[in-house]
Amino acid sequence: MRRRDFLGVFGGAAVWPVVAQAQQAAMPVIGFLRSTSAASAARLVTAFRQGLMQAGFVEGKQVTFEYRWAEDQLDRLPELAEDLIRRQPALAVGNLLAAQALKASTSAIPIVFVAGSDPVSIGLVPGLNRPGGNVTGVVWTSSGLTAKRLEQLHAIVPKSVAIAALFDPHTPDAELPMKDVEEAGRKIGRQVLIMKAADEGELHASFAEMVRRGAGGLLIGNSAFFLGRRRQLAMLAARHGLPASAGVESFADAGILMSYGASQADAYRRAGEFAGRILKGAKPADMPVELATKFDFVINLATAKALDLTVPPSLLALADEVIE
Repeated sequence: MRRRDFLGVFGGAAVWPVVAQAQQAAMPVIGFLRSTSAASAARLVTAFRQGLMQAGFVEGKQVTFEYRWAEDQLDRLPELAEDLIRRQPALAVGNLLAAQALKASTSAIPIVFVAGSDPVSIGLVPGLNRPGGNVTGVVWTSSGLTAKRLEQLHAIVPKSVAIAALFDPHTPDAELPMKDVEEAGRKIGRQVLIMKAADEGELHASFAEMVRRGAGGLLIGNSAFFLGRRRQLAMLAARHGLPASAGVESFADAGILMSYGASQADAYRRAGEFAGRILKGAKPADMPVELATKFDFVINLATAKALDLTVPPSLLALADEVIE
């Protein structure tokens, strides 16, 4: 059970009565697409609604939603995006991979993205200050925080063992966080084992190698591939007794020991504000992409207990959220 109270009730697959559908027919529709499941995104949807409400729009009163979920099956995204766009929503919202699929489906309907990678390097927008076209959004990338996450693991993992750092070589600028974590390891006198995985086979091979080389902890890099397999990563880390840290809070939800990074929930709240501005007539082309300003540190105490690990009180005191 969480110390942070859940807000709202999430119902992405609600069946509306015929009368209610008729009453809401004139309302603008927001299409909401994510590569994950509905359950794992409940807090993000709540945060988006909060931002939308701050802009003057309440779901069911001034606006209605169409939800689509890929359930971590990324090959479903193009079909789901096309289905959503065929319904001609007033605007569409998506995480990084969903936004790419939406952009491929329309150049007219406004799109608001919430991305954990540089949207310029992957072609979502030509520039942050002048996004142009029909796409804009919020970037919550946690690049530059790799060293901090290594320090957090350093406080928990016995100093006599190495810490493995797992990265997806196919992510944009993949070499940068690898260099960052190696440099951070040198500064604190910690051996760091760089591992790479971009598919299922490489993932299992990487775990076998880090265990063979005596790793006592695991730092997980940011990657859409890893995000879709966060529960599998949590199970593999637990099976091999590895305290692990990731940059996205949904990894801690899935059973990873810790996460530290830009707040996805706050990014979705701000995306809700973006959506409200678009509903009021603003054009995505004129709305600069915003960068994350809020960061969350989450500790999963249930995982710590399963690993027979004591989290230092000093680290617990820094946590924004504790999962018990």
